[in-house]
Amino acid sequence: MAATVSPAVIRRTENWLIRRGMPLLIADYSFSSHVLPRMVPFLALVSATGLLWPLREELSPVGRFVAVAAVLVGGVAAGILLNRFRRLPVFPRRAVILVLVTYGAMPLLIPLLDLAVSRTVASPDVGAGQITEGRTGFLWAVVGFGVIFGVLFEAARLTTLYGILPLLARSVRNAWQDLRNTLRLQSRALPMLLFVTLFFFFTGELWQAMNRLTWWRLVLVLALFAGVTVLAAAGRLREEIGRVENDLQPPKLTEACRGTPLEEVSVDDLAPIEPPPLADRQIGSLLVMLASRQLVQAIVVGLWLFAFFVVLGLLVVDGATAEQWIGEPPRPLAMFPNVPVALPRNAVLLAGFGSMYFAVTSMFDTENRRRFFTPILDEVERTLAVRAVYLAARGKRG
Repeated sequence: MAATVSPAVIRRTENWLIRRGMPLLIADYSFSSHVLPRMVPFLALVSATGLLWPLREELSPVGRFVAVAAVLVGGVAAGILLNRFRRLPVFPRRAVILVLVTYGAMPLLIPLLDLAVSRTVASPDVGAGQITEGRTGFLWAVVGFGVIFGVLFEAARLTTLYGILPLLARSVRNAWQDLRNTLRLQSRALPMLLFVTLFFFFTGELWQAMNRLTWWRLVLVLALFAGVTVLAAAGRLREEIGRVENDLQPPKLTEACRGTPLEEVSVDDLAPIEPPPLADRQIGSLLVMLASRQLVQAIVVGLWLFAFFVVLGLLVVDGATAEQWIGEPPRPLAMFPNVPVALPRNAVLLAGFGSMYFAVTSMFDTENRRRFFTPILDEVERTLAVRAVYLAARGKRG
């Protein structure tokens, strides 16, 4: 008799993938069946908040706050309740069109309501110039609300499509775990990073550059470091996916399914397990998962590296030394006039560089890979193994 798997097990496994921020690994994952139903609370929240705009002049400041707060609380509560359902409704084509048309009409409906409210309270002796000005303002309002609603819709779609919120929740939990184990993490990572970065801290040219560099340009430099980390993670992920897909032995699959809804499913009864190759957007989802975990760990290391350089600078670099290195009186920090602004900028730059160096070397250096990268990679391997069993079980569901 052929083995069968309960549909409830399949649904619980799909929810397990969603909670891990891997919704794209679900079979037949589509906009109408998975993405839009989870977007509806947010779209309703945006629409309801927008409809309060015409009443902005009628409500007191307290009334505005209460109205917006009520809409926010209601939207968040609806989203939590909706996502607790084990199986969200699959929207038929008519429902999809209705939701999209209703949401798309809001950028026009809100200015119309605003125009109607403003005419109701306006004085009767309105001149032609004011009417023309009102029409121009109406058109700009339609364009403005259209852009805002479009950007929010696309942000919600991408967030839901790639499971960004569950990934963020997992990243916060992992960051807390890293902070709890920070002594072990820093005792292994900090000496190596100081060996690489400490020399640059005492370089006069770096202090001169940081004295002139603005904060927003420094943020762009940090974004560049993060981009290098993501590119390195992407290259490493391609290699690991190929290795994992060629190593789908039953004992490893059984071990990976422990603690998941598939742990009671016999892997031997599902053999042979040959999952289809990952699509590009599924690989992208895995990359987001890997990069987010890697970046969170690098940020934890970078925070301690930043603190070290700030303390070192306060102890070693006085005003005269900073002026000698910079070649002119250093610009003071706004909140602490006795501290040169180059000091925290130096600390930020070196912490960012050290974090990038830590993240990249943890992927390729043998010893660092074993200590720091392998635990992260184990999550990816387990997720791919569960996906393989899930797809095989889905083909034999009862």
